[in-house]
Amino acid sequence: MEQKNSNNSFLAEIEELRQQLEEATDTIHAIRTGQVDALVVKDSDGHQLYTLKTADQTYRVFIEKMNEGAVTVNRDGIVLYCNTRFANMADTPLEDAIGMPILSFVPGDTKEKLQNLIKSSWEKDCKQEITIKDGGDKDMHCLFSCTTIELDSGIALSLIITDLTILKATEKELKLRNEQLEEARSITEMLNESLEVTVKERTHDLTISREHFKLLTNNIVQMTWTNLPDGNVSSYNQRWYDYTGLNFATTGDFGWQELVHPDDLAETVENFKRSLQSGEMFEVENRYRRHDGVYRWHLNRANPLKNDKDEIIFWVGTATDIEDQKREMERKDEFIGIASHELKTPLTSLKGYLQLISAYNKEELPPVIKNYIAKAGGSLNKLQSLINDLLDVSKIKAGRLEYAVNDVNTNDLVGQCVENAVHMYPLYTFENQADKNYKIYGNQERLEQVLMNLVNNAVKYSHINKTVRIGTEQRDGYVRISVTDEGIGLSNDQKSKIFERFYRVEDKKNMTSGLGMGLYISHEIVQNHKGCIGVDSELGRGSTFYVELPLLVE
Repeated sequence: MEQKNSNNSFLAEIEELRQQLEEATDTIHAIRTGQVDALVVKDSDGHQLYTLKTADQTYRVFIEKMNEGAVTVNRDGIVLYCNTRFANMADTPLEDAIGMPILSFVPGDTKEKLQNLIKSSWEKDCKQEITIKDGGDKDMHCLFSCTTIELDSGIALSLIITDLTILKATEKELKLRNEQLEEARSITEMLNESLEVTVKERTHDLTISREHFKLLTNNIVQMTWTNLPDGNVSSYNQRWYDYTGLNFATTGDFGWQELVHPDDLAETVENFKRSLQSGEMFEVENRYRRHDGVYRWHLNRANPLKNDKDEIIFWVGTATDIEDQKREMERKDEFIGIASHELKTPLTSLKGYLQLISAYNKEELPPVIKNYIAKAGGSLNKLQSLINDLLDVSKIKAGRLEYAVNDVNTNDLVGQCVENAVHMYPLYTFENQADKNYKIYGNQERLEQVLMNLVNNAVKYSHINKTVRIGTEQRDGYVRISVTDEGIGLSNDQKSKIFERFYRVEDKKNMTSGLGMGLYISHEIVQNHKGCIGVDSELGRGSTFYVELPLLVE
């Protein structure tokens, strides 16, 4: 009888526990579905109200309706929350999934990958493809996207898991189609070969021409290539393979970029893309790595070959080794620097002696001697100007063209230059067309040197119309200072070279003196002032050289 009472008691307790479990399950379900936003719990301090901070119904419905699995884990990798989609993906009851380690849902060979992903995601957002297993131990390719979120209990990690099964199946299908395409391509090649046999006689001349081209390109000193309109390189000559020591599989398409010196790559790629878009000639100097690891300078040029419709068929390019020329130019620059410094000392002494002779007052110097002294002084001034230009060039090449900078008033700058020009060239008319006074930031003496170079250039090539206009105007945050003449003008080819070192415009009717360094030095000075220099000109109708410098806003 006592035993029977005991069994009844146990059964009653079990029934009570079952009811409590059902009540708890209903409560959890109500919380998940958004039917409950708060709980009232009785404890030792009485009834307490617990609001569910993340219980926004719209948000929960959105999470539950997602096609992706949503999981929240703590730092121990324990699942704090997951939606129904994840439970279905893992083939695990929703109530069983919560509280389990996230690593238990992936096969053994991917546990370490997931563990490393979770570890990294606590520091920054990460994503990676990882295989998970469902209840039947089947592989399921998924993309895990991880980010941290803040909960009441602290920071947790949110995982959005996207099923890639369909995508992988599509990739597999694509691979199959590619194989079929490759098979079709093989058949096409066989047909092409058959067709080539059929028309062999008609293409005999073309074959000979192609072989001649190949023989020519393989026996010139330059490296040559051809590339398609989209930029993919389609062929190289033997010189390229001998220099690089690589094959076409490595350097074809865009593989050549790996051989360009890192310091030259950005400029090379930018110019290459610009030429592909515009159809204009590609030209750039860069360094290519040789098979022994040594970089050598090359001049690259490429021109497009077009059909009757003016459409580009392909590009033909050459790369000429200019390493020796570069070294010779460096040695020449070094010589210029040394020679100009060595010439400066005796020149100063010579000018001093001429001044002493001119100041000699014990007896009257004959007029012819005074004339000779004046001519010698003028020649010395020209020589001094040339030596100063040489010194500036050597400083530019050494990166030591330094000077103090201050606020500069454009009206003062232009006015000073006009005043100097009037004294230097009394036979010319100089018009000051400066706009309102602007302020720029720079070195007054160097900017005067630039403007006087432009003025000297205008005078040098304006032997008939002797009017030179100097003006200023504001343009988009810059001040443009222009020098306009009515001289011989420039051709398009001359305009592209006018600022190069040692370049001089040849005027056969009126031979001019100089080393062709004034505009080069001016270009470098303006660049150091964060400005630009340019020219608008037409052959036979004069030129306008201009300098644009940043406007100083007070």
